[in-house]
Amino acid sequence: MVLDPASDFLIVATPMGTPLLAEYDSAGVRALHYWRQGDHPPARTRDDAPRGDALGRAILAQLREYFAGQRREFDLPLVIEGTEFRRRVWDALRRIPYGEVRTYGEVARELGNPSATRAIGQANRENRFPIVIPCHRVVAAGGIGGYAGSESGTEIDTKRWLLRHEGGYRG
Repeated sequence: MVLDPASDFLIVATPMGTPLLAEYDSAGVRALHYWRQGDHPPARTRDDAPRGDALGRAILAQLREYFAGQRREFDLPLVIEGTEFRRRVWDALRRIPYGEVRTYGEVARELGNPSATRAIGQANRENRFPIVIPCHRVVAAGGIGGYAGSESGTEIDTKRWLLRHEGGYRG
C-alpha cells in the first residue's frame, strides 16, 4: 500500500475489529484502507476531524452512520483512478442495493461480458474504497468468494461481518 504523504489521514474505529484509514485531500477521498491493529499509522493521522475539516467530518459521520445501521449509501467525493473497465465494474457495484448480493457472473453479465468473472474479481481487489464502493456485496456462485485480495482469514471475516450487518447474505 502506497500512501501519499501530502494527504490527510483519519483512523476510523469500526465494530468489525479492523479500523479504516481514510486518505483524503482537497480533491476528495483518495482511499479507504483496512488498517491492521498495531501497525503504526502515517504521520499526522487523527482520530477526529477538526471543525474546519468538512470532508474529514463527512467521512467520519457517514462511516459511523453506516456502522450504526443509519446509512445505506454514501455521497462522499471519491478520487477514482482506474481503467475504463474497472470504473464500469465499480459503478455496477454502487448499484447493488444495500442488503443484497450479486455473483461475479451476474456483474459480468450486467456489464455485457459474461466471461469476465475473473476480471470482475480483479477489479474488486483493486477497489480503493471498500464499504463505500461495496465490493463486499459480490460473492462467488458457490460461496462467499474472496475479499481484499484474500480467500481466507481476517479479510473474509470482515466480508462476512459486512454482509451480516447489511442482512444480505447468510452463507
